[in-house]
Amino acid sequence: MSEVTITLENHDEELAIFGSRDHLLRQVRDSLRVKVLARHGEIRVEGDAERVEQARRVFEEMRRLYRRQKTLSTTDVSDVIDGIVRRETDDQPIAAELGDGKRIVRARTDGQARYLKSLRENELVLCIGPAGTGKTYLAVSVAVAMLRKGQIKKIVLVRPAVEAGEHLGFLPGDLEAKINPYLRPLLDALHDLLDYDQIRRYMGNDLIEIAPLAYMRGRTLNDAFIILDEGQNATVPQMKMFLTRMGQNARIVVTGDTTQVDLPLGVTSGLADAVERLGKIAGVGIVALDKSDIVRL
Repeated sequence: MSEVTITLENHDEELAIFGSRDHLLRQVRDSLRVKVLARHGEIRVEGDAERVEQARRVFEEMRRLYRRQKTLSTTDVSDVIDGIVRRETDDQPIAAELGDGKRIVRARTDGQARYLKSLRENELVLCIGPAGTGKTYLAVSVAVAMLRKGQIKKIVLVRPAVEAGEHLGFLPGDLEAKINPYLRPLLDALHDLLDYDQIRRYMGNDLIEIAPLAYMRGRTLNDAFIILDEGQNATVPQMKMFLTRMGQNARIVVTGDTTQVDLPLGVTSGLADAVERLGKIAGVGIVALDKSDIVRL
């Protein structure tokens, strides 16, 4: 038998973590099969040592979510529990074996576990978070895994070229050379997951395509995994244009950091607008990572 005590910060946090008539406490208790006692701003958990530790992590993640979004739902708690339990009980790779068959990509934080779960379950995923949280790397790893399994036929890597105002003609070289500096983080992830010859072969066979956001207009992409990196630097019209490129059996992932917007003053970030508008639509996953998810993958 083991026990742990979690001290809550204030009365508002207590109300949010407990839930109406303590329904969120009961949800954690019943899901993890532990004893939960709550009073005077504290939660005491008793039971099997492994499950007590899971419950402690669940409550700490609930606290982080509350501080970020100022509300908690049963769905939020279910996602947190699922992410924590899945990481500890699932012996299969979360993403897939990649490259030479020896590399396995796994979540390293609870937030990353929620992100990978959302990537598996949703056709559209919007992921926001600071640099170093793995939001781009994990999206690319899932895309590569799906391509190697034949679940998709193409990966499309997209990024807004804000610094060049989407006008790339003055840069030397072909389109790939012009957009290369803006897609460097995506390409770095690819080079970590696949060897150089594989990447060149995939690009030569049009299995991997790189493109500036401005070049996406008028297209419909079927059987594709499309990643828009630095999505906070897309305007609202650009984001609408991009999201409507989705065709049959397509997945779209938009990543970005809404605290690092390089758009002109007064121009609304398309990523922030999409998160606000699409958050409650079925098939759309919204994942917010924070500094606790910063790791070196």
